[in-house]
Amino acid sequence: MNEWEKNEGEPAATPAGRLRASCEDCFGLCCTALPFSASADFAATKQAGTPCGHLREDYRCGVHGKLREIGYRGCTVYDCFGAGQRISAETYKGRSWRDEPGLAGDMFEAFHAMRLLHELLWYLGDALARSEAAPFRAEIEQSIATAEAMASLPAERLLAADTATLRMDANKLLTQCSEHIRAAFVRKTRRAVGGNKRKPIGPRADLMGANLKNMDLRGVNLRGAYLIAADLSGADLRLADLIGADLRDADLSGANLSDCLFLTQFQVNSAKGDAKTLLPRRLERPPYWS
Repeated sequence: MNEWEKNEGEPAATPAGRLRASCEDCFGLCCTALPFSASADFAATKQAGTPCGHLREDYRCGVHGKLREIGYRGCTVYDCFGAGQRISAETYKGRSWRDEPGLAGDMFEAFHAMRLLHELLWYLGDALARSEAAPFRAEIEQSIATAEAMASLPAERLLAADTATLRMDANKLLTQCSEHIRAAFVRKTRRAVGGNKRKPIGPRADLMGANLKNMDLRGVNLRGAYLIAADLSGADLRLADLIGADLRDADLSGANLSDCLFLTQFQVNSAKGDAKTLLPRRLERPPYWS
């Protein structure tokens, strides 16, 4: 049984596997719809809606095995939460922007909308799988059902759907779940975590380059925190809320993120780690981690 599925007869979250990218079943949407600029993450500049020069006729990447070596690190970090294959195979039923150029504009916009919905489903699935979130279960399931129904709409209706309101309402629910789960942990352990005067620890905190090595950050709210290049090696982040936290180049070597809240593959891919880094079961260790 998938870790996000429930017992027979009970509603289930979207299976985690469905929210993972399957590039072989996609029409290279991230390689075409998205723009990028020459930087440390990309060796060249590309406009939105323009196919990457490395995209082959079969929609596969011609340099996939050496992306980081030739300056396309950003490609190895990006994750569409499975939106690409759903748009390609389900929403457009195998009709490609390359074979039917008139589809391109709407297809790329639908891809953006689907990615937002799949990201939301990832967070909701995480919450639903936690026994501590039982008081919110009915609301979580309803939010999942609404998001799934929206994601299943035909392209023209998907583009017109009010995804912003859905995400706003779901975010309030996820915030309540997070506060409930973390508060229960803090009460149980009678602990609190504070930061130093220069680098306060909390939601949306500026922790760029901060030395958080070996810190006990269990149950800490790090929503939207800037953790770019922070040293989190050996840190304990279990039950820490990491939704929206920027982990680019953060050192997670030996860190324990095995039960943190709302961590995504995108965040993991952007960080640095090693064989001792503990991740939630639903996430994969990037092959380029040392």
